[in-house]
Amino acid sequence: MKTVGIVVEYNPLHNGHVHHAREAKRAAGAEALVAVMSGPFLQRGEPAVCSKWARAEMALAMGADVVLELPSAFAVQPAEWFAFGGVSALHATGVVDALVFGSESGDIAWFRRLAALLAEEPPALKARLRERLAAGASYPAAYASAAAALAGGPDGSELAQPNNILGLQYCLALARLGSGIVPLTIPRRGAGFHDTAAQAPSPAAEAIASATAVRRLLLQASGAEGLAAAAPYLPPYAAAILRREWEAGRGPMDWERYAAPLFHLLLSRPPEAMRGIAEIGEGLEHRFRQLLPRLDYSRGGRIEQLVEAARTRRYTRTKLQRALTSLLLDRRKDELTQESLSRGVPYLRVLGFSGRGRELLKDMKRKASVPIVTKAAKAEQDELPLFGLDLRAAAAYASAMPVPDAREIFRDYYQAPLQTESAGVARPR
Repeated sequence: MKTVGIVVEYNPLHNGHVHHAREAKRAAGAEALVAVMSGPFLQRGEPAVCSKWARAEMALAMGADVVLELPSAFAVQPAEWFAFGGVSALHATGVVDALVFGSESGDIAWFRRLAALLAEEPPALKARLRERLAAGASYPAAYASAAAALAGGPDGSELAQPNNILGLQYCLALARLGSGIVPLTIPRRGAGFHDTAAQAPSPAAEAIASATAVRRLLLQASGAEGLAAAAPYLPPYAAAILRREWEAGRGPMDWERYAAPLFHLLLSRPPEAMRGIAEIGEGLEHRFRQLLPRLDYSRGGRIEQLVEAARTRRYTRTKLQRALTSLLLDRRKDELTQESLSRGVPYLRVLGFSGRGRELLKDMKRKASVPIVTKAAKAEQDELPLFGLDLRAAAAYASAMPVPDAREIFRDYYQAPLQTESAGVARPR
């Protein structure tokens, strides 16, 4: 069967994501959909608002046929490695024919032309990138400017748009892997990636807000009120799953729940040990510690205060959040080397599948180029590279839930992939 792949976070799944999935199948002429989804912690270095299992359940209810977890080693990374991890997972399945991503550009020829030019990272690109970084630009801005200059573009503003950045990196990853997967793009619809406010829903059209805006609605009020405010922008099954998670004490999750363990680590870890943590260096280990006594502990938002105080042109919010996530999860530089990441995902972790996905998994077991994981204990016993990072991330995430539960902390060990026969709420096997 013809199969399309998408790389997602679903934090949480909203109406815009439903549109993307529907259009991905249409654009690719596909019967089946494989979603590679981030786990508990996300690309911008923040905890997901609800667990990966709840988000996988939303994806299956939407109509995804197989949901795979993007390993933590790739999920909490700059765009280049996040995209490479997602694409390498789709490539490793052996069954995906096309990759569809949303973009501000909507022009796949533009992406493919740029990818062909930049795939080998020509010296001119590296030189201009170093020049822009030395001038104090953030890495995303520096890369966009350098790539645009090399391609003869104006100022890199189009490449600096977040979905265009990811789209280019997806195409670069396909080129570097020599993958036969065909890239396709659809224009991003509705709210922008960084829009923090949701527009009032129109009765004539499906209400679409950015995931950022939806999370703000969910978190700005108490559980029921937040859900009611976000509900117009969510498919009914996603709203129902969130309500169940909140009532069970498994959410909503945000950075503030991790303030105590993070501050303990920042104060107790020697600077030389912190320098071994991914994303920490250039004095950041001292900067965090120096700022801790200056926070206003009489009000909330302690992590937000720390990130805001530490921000500079070089230390963007996203980089600081990824550094804090790496510290929390003990993500070490010697684990996450360029050499280890450039091999792509070393396994495919199945979070859930549909009836059609069951047939697709049978095909994957014959064609996949890496092991397929359905049981965490077996994968840990087999000592699969980087898998321990996923287990640490899941346990750390669950330990800060509003109602901590040992079953949630160790859920990865006993939870079988979720199953659904057709579009509808998934059930544990």
